[in-house]
Amino acid sequence: MLPRLLCTSLFVGALALAGGCSKSEVPAPDKAPAAKTADVKAKDQHADKAPKPGVDYHSFANTDDYRVKHLDLDLNVDFSRKVLSGEARLQFKRLTKKNPPLVLDTRDLKIESVEAGHGKQMQPAKFSLGKTDPILGTPLSIKLPKNATAVAIHYQTSPSASGVQWLEPQQTAGKKHPFLFTQAQAIHARSFIPLQDTPSVRITYNATIHTPKDLRAVMSANNDPDAPRSGEYKFEMPQPIPSYLIALAVGDLDFKAMGERTGVYAEPSVLDAAAKEFEDTESMLEVNEKVYGPYRWDRYDLLILPPSFPFGGMENPRLSFITPTVIAGDKSLVSLIAHELAHSWSGNLVTNATWRDMWLNEGFTTYLTNRIMQNVYGDKRYRMEMALGYADLQAALKDRDPRDQRLANDQGGRDPDEVFSDIPYEKGALFLYELEQKVGRKAFDQFLVNYFNHFAFQSITTEDFVKYLQETLLKQYPDKLSAERIHQWIYEPGLPEGAPHPTSDAFSKIDPVRQQWLDGKIAASDIDTSKWSFHEWKYFLDGMPEKLSEKQLQELDSAFGLTDSKNNEIAFSWLMIAVHNDYQPAFPRLEDFMVSIGRNKFVRPLYRSLVEHGKRDMAVRIFEKAKPGYHPLTVKINSQIVYGDDED
Repeated sequence: MLPRLLCTSLFVGALALAGGCSKSEVPAPDKAPAAKTADVKAKDQHADKAPKPGVDYHSFANTDDYRVKHLDLDLNVDFSRKVLSGEARLQFKRLTKKNPPLVLDTRDLKIESVEAGHGKQMQPAKFSLGKTDPILGTPLSIKLPKNATAVAIHYQTSPSASGVQWLEPQQTAGKKHPFLFTQAQAIHARSFIPLQDTPSVRITYNATIHTPKDLRAVMSANNDPDAPRSGEYKFEMPQPIPSYLIALAVGDLDFKAMGERTGVYAEPSVLDAAAKEFEDTESMLEVNEKVYGPYRWDRYDLLILPPSFPFGGMENPRLSFITPTVIAGDKSLVSLIAHELAHSWSGNLVTNATWRDMWLNEGFTTYLTNRIMQNVYGDKRYRMEMALGYADLQAALKDRDPRDQRLANDQGGRDPDEVFSDIPYEKGALFLYELEQKVGRKAFDQFLVNYFNHFAFQSITTEDFVKYLQETLLKQYPDKLSAERIHQWIYEPGLPEGAPHPTSDAFSKIDPVRQQWLDGKIAASDIDTSKWSFHEWKYFLDGMPEKLSEKQLQELDSAFGLTDSKNNEIAFSWLMIAVHNDYQPAFPRLEDFMVSIGRNKFVRPLYRSLVEHGKRDMAVRIFEKAKPGYHPLTVKINSQIVYGDDED
């Protein structure tokens, strides 16, 4: 990728002769180019030329001609056929005096009929489906009457829709009722709604969802926990959001309040444990408001999903979707809740315009997460979280090609699900941490407050951020901030020389203890772990050498019961060690772990490690057993590893 750089390519060439950018002056980027018009073709999504900032190469939608502003959704949930069916009515704004077709994104949708018009004056409209792209899906082109400002699309989803998972009763906690949930990020909303599936477009929506009468529907909207189980649920999302934040779940769900504005939805058998584990959510919300300004989404509730959920959490506004794998019983993994809550400012309020700009969502959110953890749980926890994040970043940089080490990361022609890594999270957060260190925390906090207010409910590019940074901090602190260094952080691989290296005093005490045990000077049972947190356990295990002897593995397992650990993060670290060293006493737990949990953070590295260590047959056997319970995204990503098509 040759991005439109902070200092453009030609300008950088001149800098080599002139001596570099002025510390206080960053060349202003050109105005972001227009989005695609109606003549877009699938081949354009995979263009070899350098991508242009602001152009979403993962959408067919002609957003330069029309911008959808509101969605009215009316869907029936059919568990027997594993299909959502009904109507999506899109209201849009015309941006051209011409009358080209309206082009929308779809994937595996059966389009039954389309109407177009204005207000209540709707008439049948001609439509066609274009050539299917394996990554992007299929463009839906609708011929519009003159002056039309709305379309109504009658459709149904495929049972194998990439953004929808249908669970049988035995795959849920209660074992009595089926369960449905959607996952739209990054480009999967198009698999259950025909729309402009790009984060550059923000819409409001209303929805009516028809369900079996013994189940409850919830959405990323205004949920009513007291609504009777009538089989019909109505929702409103009055704030404009990008399509990847539209979310739906249906199941045997109850609600428990955790604070004035916070609560949790979950299956009855999970509800009390979840509410206890996440009881500090209200405090997290209040702390973040004090530092970064008001929470603008009314309520913040959690939905605890079945274990097949492919991510740790999903920041759907008003209702974050959460994996049950973080219910550890000791609040050791609640940084995930802090992360999803922080998205209410960075990501949901101010959104990346394309997936190239994902670090604007995740880097800012990871930085805010660390600050929330410090304010709620103290400096020790903050330092440990930062140090572990830095270790994750180092591992990701080692694992990724240089082109994927940039914050502004070209993903054109590639599936954004498969480009996913810790780099936009941890490198982005580290960049912001350096800015904080250079200008001072008070000044940087004020910068963030102003940034969130300036871009509230907008989708922006990396270049928009750079321009804002130029007009604010770079002008205010020309002696402390360097345009060249900001360029290095955003557009170049790796880390700039002298980048911050977060450390933890708690971890520095573990290193000599681990080494003493490795040298045979102390027994594992002599190590005092009585006051260790999850973070210290993870640091202890992740710092082990690649190879351990059978005797050492047995000693660790006997002393600490690692194979039977109930903390999923600790279990994961231990199982990775077991695979690396062919520690077979842990293999039954390994299989159970990979079959019962669908979170890609865990299963993807384990499948890859099995294959890399000569255990492909075992990986295939476990995958075939687990696949019926995995989310479609988990199946797609891990099948490439298990069957030999992984390119990472």
